[in-house]
Amino acid sequence: MFRLSIFAACLLACLCAQEQPGRFNVEVKLVTVLATVKNNQGVPTGDLEREDFTLLAAGVPQKIAVFERQTDRPLSVALLFDASPSVAKELRFEQEAAVRFIRSLLGSGANPADRIAVYKFSDFVDEVQGFTNSVQRLERAALSIRTHGGTSLYDALYLAAQGLQNREGRKVIVVITDGDDTTSDIKFSQALEAVQLADAVVYSIIVVPITNDAGRNLGGENALKTMSAATGGLAFLQHAGQDLDSNFRQIERDLRLQYLIGFYPQGVPAGPDRFHRIELKVKRPGMKALARTGYFSGPEEEPVTSYAPAVVVDGSPPRERKKEAPAARGGKSSPRSIP
Repeated sequence: MFRLSIFAACLLACLCAQEQPGRFNVEVKLVTVLATVKNNQGVPTGDLEREDFTLLAAGVPQKIAVFERQTDRPLSVALLFDASPSVAKELRFEQEAAVRFIRSLLGSGANPADRIAVYKFSDFVDEVQGFTNSVQRLERAALSIRTHGGTSLYDALYLAAQGLQNREGRKVIVVITDGDDTTSDIKFSQALEAVQLADAVVYSIIVVPITNDAGRNLGGENALKTMSAATGGLAFLQHAGQDLDSNFRQIERDLRLQYLIGFYPQGVPAGPDRFHRIELKVKRPGMKALARTGYFSGPEEEPVTSYAPAVVVDGSPPRERKKEAPAARGGKSSPRSIP
């Protein structure tokens, strides 16, 4: 009789667990938010506590389950260079400033697990140097870049996000470009979603060759500003001839004083939209948090598989990087490629 009761109880539990009309099972995953907090003068601060933050998802208050102040988690930085002819005049200056950034970021006091990768993009995207902490390899990769072809900016952001997707710790993309995109196969919305899914922060250094609006690609500049703001990063307008070092120093300072905040979404309304807005507030007066503005939930779009060339200059043979691009909503997958 005792065995039968246990069997009956188990059977009843299994039947109750089955999907019934109006009921569904939801897998709740940890959502992480990298944040930099600055005062009214733009100076970052690293002395806040968990209680100093309020977090909302889709307008619903959330419990902060993970909190790390001045996190020492490993840092992975994808450094993207625009190698199109439109930036040829400033490229050498950008390369030299980036080398100083690499030396400083991986220099004394850095986490031994920190890594940097170097990409270049023109009408195609090259991973010139994979993730490494070898300053010599990174310098050689950055200084080897030459200009040619078009500008596949969104393809580069997408591929960099894929390269960061499975890396542990904090993930950052630093892109140096004039904001123009002429040859990408990937759309802006797809690149932004890929960056959000990788939990990456985007810092954009937008090289502006002229000060007036005429002749500038304001649409491309605004797209990068939007992506940076949506991921918790910053966009800098860098006019030709000005010093890039101050921008890199600010990026490095932000990365040294980040907060890692995590939560398990609770009470977020279900709906057809996979994107849910996040609002991170600081209770302390005069402080503002720079953090991602949302996260994606539910199944990803059906992937589209293609291959992009990657040239490695550290002595390794050339290899291809697989790229999976999301299909258009409601459409079918079809092969696409980057020349």
